[in-house]
Amino acid sequence: MRQAQQILTHADELLCHQTPQTFATIGHADISWTEKLWGSLFARDGSLQVDVGFGKYHNRNVMDGFGGISRGTEQLTVRSTRRLDADPERVGVGPLDYEVIEPLKSVRFTLRENHVLPIRFDLVVTGVLPPFLERKDEQREPHGFRIQSDLLRYHQASTVRGTIHIDGQRIDVHDEEWFGFRDHSWGVRMDVGDPAPDVFKPQRLDQDFLLTWSPMWMRRPDGSSYEIHHYQQQVDHETTYFSGFVNEADGSQRDLHAVRDELKFDPVNRRLLGGKMTFDAGWGETRTVEIEAASDTGFHLGTAKYFGFRGQRHGQWHGEKFVDGERFADASSPETVREIHQLRDCVIRVREGDAVGYGIFESMVIGEHPRYGLTRESSFL
Repeated sequence: MRQAQQILTHADELLCHQTPQTFATIGHADISWTEKLWGSLFARDGSLQVDVGFGKYHNRNVMDGFGGISRGTEQLTVRSTRRLDADPERVGVGPLDYEVIEPLKSVRFTLRENHVLPIRFDLVVTGVLPPFLERKDEQREPHGFRIQSDLLRYHQASTVRGTIHIDGQRIDVHDEEWFGFRDHSWGVRMDVGDPAPDVFKPQRLDQDFLLTWSPMWMRRPDGSSYEIHHYQQQVDHETTYFSGFVNEADGSQRDLHAVRDELKFDPVNRRLLGGKMTFDAGWGETRTVEIEAASDTGFHLGTAKYFGFRGQRHGQWHGEKFVDGERFADASSPETVREIHQLRDCVIRVREGDAVGYGIFESMVIGEHPRYGLTRESSFL
């Protein structure tokens, strides 16, 4: 309901206000302010993976989303954008929708039949652990004074059930055969919209840059489960951001302080192959997790517009309603991976001692990294 100075939404009926504004107004004018939902859901044998996500850009008046499937080296993606204030109550866009079934426990991701690709899904995601907050991501521009990231995120390890349709084939999804992770983040975010043309910004490809992010869920022999999660960024081999926790089923968290890795990457497409990560747990204690890639590629997030894709970027205006997508037959090839970028949701199997489980591993290894055997000449975004 649009009035003289404010806009009322259904959420304004709830006793949740924290500022003297309606829920249509956020407490930040930066056009990079974003609220995002994400899920990466996979068959435990690594044969099939579904990625899905939504972005709400309050100060751009845009909502966008994507839903896609990784099957072997094949990747299929449907994208959609719309004008946000045309339907501010809907958490969805085009053929994509999101529903909270039970807060902090169960949600539903849906991709309906569409004219772009013969894929659709209806999946209910149910937490096996509580959702856990990560350390707030606060980073300033490396050159200058602007805060480029001021972001809070929580994620949740989950089982998955529902149905998937690909090329006319129906696949039934069961909790005991599928697993996954979902997250929810909000704040000022990097790489939203086109970079400002009149602002100095160094190019990532001119730096030695490393990003790794991974939630790793494990079950002990006694049936109890826990999670190790980390997120780190390095620029020119110096850590600029680190968040790490051991997350227990009772909701408690223990800090991890740093990580030393012995990872291996494919020198052609820089896909994670596996290795070890040893975390500093404080007071001389370490935690070592062994990692094995479970699938041939993992879902590449470039087709979801991370770091740009074919002239599209997150939060960009594409008209009142817009839906598109494509199918890549081989997302592992050097030519394709340079178009859809390094960043991918790689399904992994993990082990710590006698505890085993699953995770999602996101990585970008840009520039020269001798310890991985990666040269500057083979680098790409």
